[in-house]
Amino acid sequence: MTWTREKVAATIDHAVLKPSLTDQDIVQGCQLGKKYQVASVCVRPSDVAAASRELAGSGVKVSMVVGFPHGANRSEVKALEARLAIQDGAQELDMVMNIGKFLSGQYDYVRDDIKAVVNEAKPHGVLVKVIFESCFLTLEQVAKATELSIAAGADFVKTSTGFADGSATPEAVATMIKTAAGRIKVKPSGGIRDYAKAVAFLEQGADRLGVGSTAAVLDGAPANADDKY
Repeated sequence: MTWTREKVAATIDHAVLKPSLTDQDIVQGCQLGKKYQVASVCVRPSDVAAASRELAGSGVKVSMVVGFPHGANRSEVKALEARLAIQDGAQELDMVMNIGKFLSGQYDYVRDDIKAVVNEAKPHGVLVKVIFESCFLTLEQVAKATELSIAAGADFVKTSTGFADGSATPEAVATMIKTAAGRIKVKPSGGIRDYAKAVAFLEQGADRLGVGSTAAVLDGAPANADDKY
């Protein structure tokens, strides 16, 4: 794969998730997503309807976070968030795994928690990405969480919310990719603030990128990035 600026942009979920963002900030985030033709604009639950209106007809999808940022919501609440988001126009859901239950070894709970969201999403063709918050996990635990996500029927595994102590690392992404073995897609997220790092994760085998600093990443591409990197 030769990574051009356009191809990199098409892998980005542009994150518009900070708690202080206003309605106008959401509109501007969607406009930025349209300008660069990213994969999706990822918004908070209360912003899905507005983002859907703003992105209509643009080819850019609306994605939304579920159980964000801690993952500790009850499964029924996560399922309801997913259902309402889909009604509002969400096409992809980025849900936070219940990290505390996972670290407690309650793997059936974690799998079923993910499945509760998957069961809402699948009938509507909506993708589900499972956020691990990998900074809290060993690489062995990252592999286990990947297997649970596959068993629950999710479409992606994702490293981070961007709101915890750590970000995506090549080691965690490598573990996800190896464990996935083509059964689920991989999304590094958190700390991707320049073009070289974005391309490095894509060359490693990632399928999607979670990026908040989308303009900085893409505008920081080398002069020949329209041809190759």
